[in-house]
Amino acid sequence: MKPEYLRIDPTACAGHGICAELLPEMIKLDEWGYPILDQAPVSPPLRQHAQRAVSFCPTLALSFRADPATGRPPPCPRSSPGSATPTAAQRK
Repeated sequence: MKPEYLRIDPTACAGHGICAELLPEMIKLDEWGYPILDQAPVSPPLRQHAQRAVSFCPTLALSFRADPATGRPPPCPRSSPGSATPTAAQRK
């Protein structure tokens, strides 16, 4: 499995702090209550806790990313190569 990283959308985050309560090993809060993320990949022992923090974010500002440099999301485990949404040209 490729490493996954946490990503915060700063425009969506409202500073509720739930993520830091659920995953204090990787998320700290600044003086205004906004999250500061650990830039390390999410370790396997913390994966379940990280998923819970992502799921409980009330503004959906926290997510997983496969590569922090590109910001690409990790591949969906249920998707298959032939199940992609058709392009406009393919629908004609």
